[in-house]
This record gives sequence, C-alpha cells and structure tokens, in this order.
Amino acid sequence: MLTPLATFRQLFPALIALLLIGSACAQTDPQPTLPTRRLTAGMHVITAELATTPQSRTIGMMFREKTAPNHGMLFVFEYKGQQCFWMRNTPLPLSIAFIDDDGTILQINDMAPKTETLHCSQRPVRYALEMEQGWFAKKGAAIGSRIGGLPALN
Repeated sequence: MLTPLATFRQLFPALIALLLIGSACAQTDPQPTLPTRRLTAGMHVITAELATTPQSRTIGMMFREKTAPNHGMLFVFEYKGQQCFWMRNTPLPLSIAFIDDDGTILQINDMAPKTETLHCSQRPVRYALEMEQGWFAKKGAAIGSRIGGLPALN
C-alpha cells in the first residue's frame, strides 16, 4: 500500500502534464522563436531551437506554418524517460528523432499534421529533434547516426 506522499509523488508529474496541456490548448499562436543551437548530422548543419522548459516543450512547433531549411526544434528533458509527442495544432508534417545521451539516433518517426496520435520513444531518452518530414532520410541520418553539438546534461 502506498503512503499518501508516495501516491502524490507518483501523480505529481501527471498533474503537471495536464496543466501544461491545458495551457497549450489555450494557445492560438506559435510561441516566439526560442534560443538556438548549432547541431550537426554528419556534414549537415542544423539550426535547432531549444525547447528546454515544460511550457516550451508542450507548445513545441504548434501553429507554425513553415520552417526554414535545416531548421528544427530540439526538445531537452531534465530526466531520461519515455518521451511522447503529438501533432495537435501543428500544420507542418514533421519527422522526430529520439536521441540517446551520446547523440546516437535511436528511433525516427514521421508525424502527420494536426493529429493526436502519440509518437513515443521506445527507449528512455532526454533528447528529441523535430525536423521537416523526410529531412533525416534526405540527409542520410538514420538509426545509429550521431547528432553532434547537443547541450550538456546536468
């Protein structure tokens, strides 16, 4: 039997997620451009906006009508875990790479616009990189490839 404190600790992340989803549902415009970081995939340079807070990760690329070539969004999580994404209010078709701490791409999924289908990492990760759909395949970045320039984890 769980103590009240243990129960609260288990439910707290879900409560925070529900609050953030509620705030994202109220969102009607794209979030302002986030700070960027230069990443690499082999010889290809990526300009990645950094979604490092719960709110910036929840809003992500919602309501964005376009993205510049070789631009994407890197989601950075405090803790390694199964990370799940959906495309609610996101009109752009995207591909997402789930990335291990050492930069190795573990999984790539294509995501259809404006859907609520969950796309979850099969293994625990702290990084996920969203790019224009098909970008990874076009650039030869596949499972096992490395993404360079990831921010250091605490």
